[in-house]
Amino acid sequence: MPDAAANPPPEPESQSRRWTVVAAGLLLLALALVVIYTSRAAFYSPLALVVVAAIGLAALLLQLRLRNDPDALAGTQVRAPLWLNVLGIIFAIAAVVADLSHLSANLVLVAALGAVVCFAVSGTAVLHALRRKKN
Repeated sequence: MPDAAANPPPEPESQSRRWTVVAAGLLLLALALVVIYTSRAAFYSPLALVVVAAIGLAALLLQLRLRNDPDALAGTQVRAPLWLNVLGIIFAIAAVVADLSHLSANLVLVAALGAVVCFAVSGTAVLHALRRKKN
């Protein structure tokens, strides 16, 4: 019986942290695969910026989802602005469609920039809400 006292069962917080680390590792692997298997010339494409920004936002939202937060049970959960994420997805789809249909390069650039800005502002809003909640 002394072995049971020496090795207590893992706490639920450490188990949820483990899944957060696994999810972060998988998203880092996805980002690494994008970087490794993409040619240098493709990084001059605005669509590459959209993909990297979308992966970054997905990492942040997944971290929020897997976060073990006691305040989440009380209803003070931090949420990403849905309208901003939907607008970012619309801009990203517009950038892809404009690129595939060989429309103006400026249109592709503006749509890609709109998607990246929407994803960045959404991520910043989430991080700001987390920081404010912490204090």
